Amino acid sequence: MTFLSTVSDCWLGLCRKPPAVHALPTVSGDHPYLAYEGLPDGGGSGSGSIHRGIGAAISGMRTLIRNRQLLWFTLLAGLVLAGYTIAQAAFKYIGWNLHIELGTTISYVLNFLIAFATVFFLMFFLAGLLLSVTSKKECSASFYEGICGAKKYVRPLAGWSVVLTLAGMLLEWIYITFPVCRESSCSFLNIFGHGSFTSTIMQFPFNWTLDWNMLTEFPGYGGRSLLLWLYPYGFLETLTFSAITLLLFILTPFVVPLIVLGHKTLREAVVGSFVMMKKIWAEVAACILFLGVIVSGVFLTYMIIQTASGIVDPYETVTFHPPGTWISLALLYNVALLIVSFVVATVGGIAVRDLFLSAKSRQMPGSVEESRDV
Repeated sequence: MTFLSTVSDCWLGLCRKPPAVHALPTVSGDHPYLAYEGLPDGGGSGSGSIHRGIGAAISGMRTLIRNRQLLWFTLLAGLVLAGYTIAQAAFKYIGWNLHIELGTTISYVLNFLIAFATVFFLMFFLAGLLLSVTSKKECSASFYEGICGAKKYVRPLAGWSVVLTLAGMLLEWIYITFPVCRESSCSFLNIFGHGSFTSTIMQFPFNWTLDWNMLTEFPGYGGRSLLLWLYPYGFLETLTFSAITLLLFILTPFVVPLIVLGHKTLREAVVGSFVMMKKIWAEVAACILFLGVIVSGVFLTYMIIQTASGIVDPYETVTFHPPGTWISLALLYNVALLIVSFVVATVGGIAVRDLFLSAKSRQMPGSVEESRDV
């Protein structure tokens, strides 16, 4: 009974005792983030690393619910990726429809500039998010104040963006050059029993118009319209870019926190991120898996809409243009899926801060000097 009472108190919010407070060693006097409330498990061992990782995600959700101004990060991150989609579509439109040959070198340079601008703004907004969450004011954290504070770290953030962009372009080049990588990735994405992930998003409800003649022809050129370059080409390019950037961020999740919260140089932040990652990789993996399950669960609900449309009106939905009702439902579903994805990304950014503080707090019993060096 004592065990059941303890579990109900901690997980159902019935605990009468205040949450444990873990004070971290002082690094700088102008940042109040060193007084940390701890994860939902109270900072103890609990059920281990999985508990702490999931606790970081839950803590991020609670923080976002309390401070809804942090949703500005969600909106701005979505606009940045939308800009990347438009830029890629316009880039392809110029070469295909207008028959303007840019050359290999110019193409690589333009791709680098587009990717660098996208990564930099994402890292910059993430820095603003971290600084907003660490605010200990009684009122809700102001994302604008966090953005203003992030201006001091533009140089190291720009340097880190260059590293991520070059690494991402290298991974994409390996993916395109070596067929083995492409075939293995397609096999991994073939989770629906037919085709690949690309063929999945080409179907209803992701593609709500299957009559390609409506959008294929462009007057005077006979090529594809800009809208078709936006979807599916620009959207697929953005998915690939997001997946590569997310992978690189997962491998080095504490670089930005060490820059903006630990006041480290870029080199110190990269080294420190790898050191912290070795100690807390299980928590990071559990947090990512937990958030990934949420997004995957929402994504898989597309099968309900697809099945329902096929049962009610199979001929029009599958063969020709879907009826207006199903198009509206598809649009609402896609908007909801994007909102959930970006909100979960915001929760993940907050969880990175929680995991960062948790890792530093656990360095205290060993040595204070050790925690200062990381």
